[in-house]
Amino acid sequence: MAITAAEADRRGSSAAFERLSLRGVTRTYGRNPPALRDFDLELGRGDFVALLGPSGCGKTTALACLAGLQPLTRGSIWRDGERIDTQPAEKRGFGMVFQNYALFPHLTVQKNVEFGLTMRRVPRRQRQERAEAALRTVQLEEHAGKLPSQLSGGQQQRVAIARALAIEPEVVLMDEPLSNLDAALRVEMRTEIKRIYQERGLTVLYVTHDQEEALSLATRLVVLRKGRLEQSGTPQEVYANPVSAYVAGFMGYRNLFPARVVATGPDRQVAVAVFGRTLTGTLVSGSGVTADAGVTVAIRPEDLIIRAEADVSADAISALAEVVEYHGRELSVQACTADGGVLHLKTDQPVVAGSTLGLTARSDRVLVYEGGLDRAEFAIEADAQ
Repeated sequence: MAITAAEADRRGSSAAFERLSLRGVTRTYGRNPPALRDFDLELGRGDFVALLGPSGCGKTTALACLAGLQPLTRGSIWRDGERIDTQPAEKRGFGMVFQNYALFPHLTVQKNVEFGLTMRRVPRRQRQERAEAALRTVQLEEHAGKLPSQLSGGQQQRVAIARALAIEPEVVLMDEPLSNLDAALRVEMRTEIKRIYQERGLTVLYVTHDQEEALSLATRLVVLRKGRLEQSGTPQEVYANPVSAYVAGFMGYRNLFPARVVATGPDRQVAVAVFGRTLTGTLVSGSGVTADAGVTVAIRPEDLIIRAEADVSADAISALAEVVEYHGRELSVQACTADGGVLHLKTDQPVVAGSTLGLTARSDRVLVYEGGLDRAEFAIEADAQ
C-alpha cells in the first residue's frame, strides 16, 4: 500500500518502526551469477549492523536493494508488517551516506543539509531548524555558510552525515563512508559516527571491508561470501568464533595454511602436521576428521609465541624473520619457513631480520577447519588486515 508524503515524513522518527526484514532477497545482473542470493537480514530499532566482506561479496548490493536504488530479482523487504520493496526510494524514509560524499559543490553547507527536506517540501522555517540541529550534532554549525570545497575531507563527510540525519530517518544507510579518508581521519570519524549513533539512538546499516572498523562500530556483524550470508553475530562472537576459514580471514587470522591431521582427541582437539612440525588445535567446523585428512589452520599473528632457542621443542615451527616492522609497543614480523611457508606475528620481544625463530601457539588459539583453503577468496584489501 502506498503512503503519502506527509505519512512518510511522520515516519521519519525512529520510534515509528521496530523491525526491518530482508527475506530471501536475490539480485541478479544479466546472465552473471547473482550478486546477492537468498539473503535474510533482521534489523531491529537501535541496531548498528555492519555488512563485512571483500569487493564483490554483495554487501553494497544488499544496501542498494534496501534503499530502493536497485530492484529485487526475488524476495521481499518488510518494515514491521508492511512490505516496502515495492515502494520508491523516496518513500522509504531512509538516510543515505555515500562513499564519495555526493555534496553539491555550488550549494552552501546549510543548503546541502536542507536538500532532502526541500525535496520533501518541508516548510522553510522547519527546514532551517532541522538542518541547524543536524549541523550541531556533527559539530559543524559554524561552517553552515561555507561551500564544500572550503572544508576538509572529514568535514565534508560530516556534512553528508548531517544531511542524512536532517530528514530524521528510520534507518541510516552508510556505504563505506570512511574509505576516502586518510588513516587518522578514519579513526576520528569512527568515533564521531559512534557518538552520533549513541546520542541520537539511530538505527544504522553500515557497509565496510575493514574488520577493525566493523568491530569498533557495530552491535552486530554480518559477513557475506559470494552473495550469501556466511556468519552473523555480535562483534565478540564473530571475532572469537569464526565459523569458517573464510570468516577467520576477515577477523584477523592472517595465518591461514593447509595442514594434515595427525591424531584426534577429546573435546574436538586435533593434532595437525604443518611446516614439518605438529601443533594441537581446536576443530571448529565439520562433524569430525580422521587421520591424514586435509584441513585448514588459522592463527592470529598476536597468538604466535616465540620460544627461546634453548626451549625450542618438536612442536615449534622454525622460521626465519625476513621483515621486521616497528609499530610502537610491538613489532610486526613476517617470517618464512624452510619449505616456503609465510607466517605473520606480532610481538613485544626483540626480533631482528635474519634471526631464526621457534614459533608455536596455545591449542585454544589454533583453529582448525575441515577441508582445504581457496586462496582466490582471500584477495582481502590491506585495510581489512
